[in-house]
Amino acid sequence: MRDGRPDPAHISTSHIERQNLTMRMQMRRFTRLTNAFSKKLQNLQAAVTLYFAWYNFCRVHQTLRVTPAMEAGIADHVWTVSELLMWAGNPV
Repeated sequence: MRDGRPDPAHISTSHIERQNLTMRMQMRRFTRLTNAFSKKLQNLQAAVTLYFAWYNFCRVHQTLRVTPAMEAGIADHVWTVSELLMWAGNPV
């Protein structure tokens, strides 16, 4: 059972740090000296939401050979970006 109180001997931040690095490298909004920054918080939130949806539903992970959503049993196929946008209510 998982209840949110992990054993301190097994706590590691390496997985989240790797996710942060991947996000920074793939989304130029989070790198310094770029002109791709968001002037509005709402635009930044939309960009991050779109990135994580794409990462989990559209991008095939090299090690898993499927998307993270497929591995978790949430999706049964690799989504296209058009399909992702249709699901979000924004027809292409």
